[in-house]
Amino acid sequence: GRKGGHKGRARQYTSPEEIDAQLQAEKQKAREEEEQEEGGEGATGDPKKEKKSLDSDESDEDDEDYQQKRKGVEGLIDIENPNRVIQTTKKVSQLDLDGPKELSRREREEIEKQKAKERYMKMHLAGKTEQAKADLARLAIIRKQREEAARKKEEERKAKDEAAMAGKRLQSLSLNK
Repeated sequence: GRKGGHKGRARQYTSPEEIDAQLQAEKQKAREEEEQEEGGEGATGDPKKEKKSLDSDESDEDDEDYQQKRKGVEGLIDIENPNRVIQTTKKVSQLDLDGPKELSRREREEIEKQKAKERYMKMHLAGKTEQAKADLARLAIIRKQREEAARKKEEERKAKDEAAMAGKRLQSLSLNK
């Protein structure tokens, strides 16, 4: 048989402990950078740290602002894009389920198509559409043809009966002689 290729022979997998250690190191670097930024902005960086430790609510808000500023160039440049939609999560209590639901374009078009089809069917059944008029005219022609065929058949049957009766009369007359 064939032997395997050279690829994958010396594969090494990172252990979960090493991954955790790397994540901790990255978090530590991020904290140090944050402290440096705070220290660089104000002359006294220590009072800010003390204030943060006292009020945990404010620190959460500052962390959220910090995370938003860290994305891309948003931290460097103040961007106001009117087309940019900021996704906000709503609580279940904030949702308005009773309000009118706005339909998408496709849903509106589908509903309009169904209504148009229903209107057409009503008009068709009433005999007001072109197709209905053509169908009714065709039906009238077919009825006339069937009536004529039935009349001819009846006449032929009567003629046959009369011929048979005439034949029987002749026979009976010839037998009587």
